[in-house]
Amino acid sequence: MTLTKQQDEAHAGLAGVIAGDSSICLCGAEDESLLYCGYSIEDLAASSSFEEVSWLLLHGELPNKKELEKYKNALNQHKSPSAALIKVLEQIPEHTNPMDMLRTGISFFGNLEKDPEHTDPKELSEKLLVTLSPMMLYWWHFQQNKARIKLNVSAHSIAGTFLELLHGKPPSPMHSQALDVALILYAEHEFNASTFTVRTIASTLSDYFSAIVGGVGALRGSLHGGANEWAMKLIEQCGSPDKAEKTILEMLGQKKLIMGFGHRVYKRGDPRSPIIKKWAKKLAEASGESHLFETAERIEQVMLKEKKLFPNLDFYSAVVFHCLGIPTDLFTPIFVLARTAGWSAHYQEQHTHNKLIRPLSHYIGPTHRPYIPLEKRS
Repeated sequence: MTLTKQQDEAHAGLAGVIAGDSSICLCGAEDESLLYCGYSIEDLAASSSFEEVSWLLLHGELPNKKELEKYKNALNQHKSPSAALIKVLEQIPEHTNPMDMLRTGISFFGNLEKDPEHTDPKELSEKLLVTLSPMMLYWWHFQQNKARIKLNVSAHSIAGTFLELLHGKPPSPMHSQALDVALILYAEHEFNASTFTVRTIASTLSDYFSAIVGGVGALRGSLHGGANEWAMKLIEQCGSPDKAEKTILEMLGQKKLIMGFGHRVYKRGDPRSPIIKKWAKKLAEASGESHLFETAERIEQVMLKEKKLFPNLDFYSAVVFHCLGIPTDLFTPIFVLARTAGWSAHYQEQHTHNKLIRPLSHYIGPTHRPYIPLEKRS
């Protein structure tokens, strides 16, 4: 048996392989840029909202005032989870990883849809986007102190709803805007591991919720979605800039992985990082926790000097989420909340010009071997 030239060439982790066409997102590896449907991430983070970005990803164009208002009204109509979903959430054990809770909750939520395979993905994404915050925070409060929180809120945004349900009171405009920016930055990022998982499932003509649950499973891994949690634990462990420098140098000497640095696409800098870093500084100073930002910044300086590695979005997001009073265990679920917008757009796009995703493998096992009867094997 001989291997073909195609089979003999492998790309570990599919690095550098173009796996399909997409008009949703452009990660500019050369100029370190990021565009959503042609709009720069800097412009969107400065002037847009997460709801507006969600519409953009699903429709390919920015909404006008009437379209955005209609979209927000549609989102508000789906805010309250059903009694059936609440009952399931209360049965998920408290020791469960919040990502596993979301996997189960989203799967059950999909079961409540009468015909998801023939429902417009835009409509399904509307329902899911506004259900995610009540879903995760009802479960969180119930498992923390058996409190059945009320899910009606005054906030009119997804970011504001999350913070109001978490803290039991409306957030300040600054806090709401900070989370809104973070959701925008996390909303989409080309063919990353979870998005490619969503598209692979979509390519089989499976339903929307199966694809989203697959994305949650891929995002659960620490090399994809959990980096911000590890980054926060590291920053808190260091406690001060001087201790941070010593700790990082020791970890590098032991060849330990420092989460939140480097990126498979960007080689000189993640364009999202400077945006979230400004918010990290602003929030840390406002909350009286400047030492956290200063510690994070010292880690950044050491990593740049010693390894020529830059922080990615996850690193300073950890400081932002902490200063917003968000428990570390909920950092990655927030990633799900944001990325569901991108996943939904990719699910829809994959179906538009679908071809079953079925790559080849690079076989490295033995070639043809004669079969030995059981009685003759030693």
